[in-house]
Amino acid sequence: MLDADRQRQLEHGAVASPKGIAPVSLRDRVAALSTELPGGELQRMLALLDGPERTPESLRDAVSTRLMESFRCASGRAVFGLLYELNSEHLLVQVAHCLRRYGSKSDPRDVLQEVFFNVYRYPHRFNAEREDAFRVWTAMIVRNTVLKHLRAQGRAGRHEVAFEDLSEQPQTGALRPEEGLVDQEATAECGRVYLTYLHLYLRFYSMLSPRERSAIHMVEVEELSYRAAAERLGIKLENLKMVIFRARRKIHRAMQRVFEGQPAECRPARDPRNNLEASAADRAAAGVSEEDDDGE
Repeated sequence: MLDADRQRQLEHGAVASPKGIAPVSLRDRVAALSTELPGGELQRMLALLDGPERTPESLRDAVSTRLMESFRCASGRAVFGLLYELNSEHLLVQVAHCLRRYGSKSDPRDVLQEVFFNVYRYPHRFNAEREDAFRVWTAMIVRNTVLKHLRAQGRAGRHEVAFEDLSEQPQTGALRPEEGLVDQEATAECGRVYLTYLHLYLRFYSMLSPRERSAIHMVEVEELSYRAAAERLGIKLENLKMVIFRARRKIHRAMQRVFEGQPAECRPARDPRNNLEASAADRAAAGVSEEDDDGE
């Protein structure tokens, strides 16, 4: 995706200036950041550039990691600008490859802007312990941003996972008789435990309020988005999330109490229209807040 001149510039440590101005060396660009870089950090970067000869990729990784660490500490605009210039081209290639992998025809440049927005927004999550930390960190951001972009297009949970994202499958060899017997017993035991969990889940699911059951069914069985489920129930999106969270927590706590030999105590949410005299203490004991009423 790069033309020959641009590729040569990167390989020789030069960064092109905007509007056709002649390229300047990377060392000059770093030196020009003296007002935004602490003295020690500036000297550290210059030492990298003046040190033993490196490959272009290794030098870019090392400088980018130090630039990102400086941006994390001081949020310098010029520092971030140079970070963008050094990494936008190869990150664009990564974004395009990731979009193709998931069968998306979105413009990679649009997604690239989201990638750098996330870099700009979450510098506190960056860890500069490794010299190639910026490359590794941004690779994760690229993947997460592409998946978020696909979800925003309504493709969440419905796209095929790329083959290279699957873990390597171990080769299966012939089992000895005793190993086969152990596997059969483990499979049978796993099936019994699974049926026990399902039985308890359905039992406590049936004890939820009608709205709680409807919300969970829409999201977990019909696979509706939270927004679509909220519109169908006629409640706010924030309230739907709270309803589902509390319903799942009730089921989990009830199952946990059963396994601990205690009473389940899974109670449905109260309907405030039928409990106008309910006190705040009663409502707290039932696990219902104002947000978990009728959605308004």
